[in-house]
Amino acid sequence: MQLVIGRIGRAHGVRGDLFVEPITDEPDHRYADGTVLMTSDDTTLTVATSKWHSGRFVVHFAGVDDRNAAEALRGQTLTIEVDPAELPEDPDEYYDHQLIGLKVVLEDGSLIGVIGEVIHLPSQDLLSVKREGDTEVLIPFVTEFVPEIDLDTKTVTITPPPGLLNELEAIVVRDEEV
Repeated sequence: MQLVIGRIGRAHGVRGDLFVEPITDEPDHRYADGTVLMTSDDTTLTVATSKWHSGRFVVHFAGVDDRNAAEALRGQTLTIEVDPAELPEDPDEYYDHQLIGLKVVLEDGSLIGVIGEVIHLPSQDLLSVKREGDTEVLIPFVTEFVPEIDLDTKTVTITPPPGLLNELEAIVVRDEEV
């Protein structure tokens, strides 16, 4: 099973080092020297070195030896192969693979859509919910707006802030009218 552990940022210096936004609570373990990772475009990368620099995580991958090669990787998501039995089971934490594909409903049971992606941002995570008609709505992944996740029934109950869903419909209508 592939587990998302980070996103590659900009290059750092001229020797191929990259800033990486770790999406894991144990970056020193997940990015240990020799660890093999996959990118979102299925490129295999091996960690040569990793370190913290001015509060940011810097990784050098084997074979990525100049700034141009490093910049070509910018924006890629990093995953690692893990055995599902090794993952801790914390009832308040979810992995991306557990959420993608779950139905999103309001408290009254009205279907909003299906989670297509979990977007990890510095301030908070967002749930990208695919709706009918190929539209998408982004729901802040905070307890206030996502009070219940039921993996057994494969549903996520949301209480969106006023106007979040209506604004999306207004934008779609405006696009069609143009």
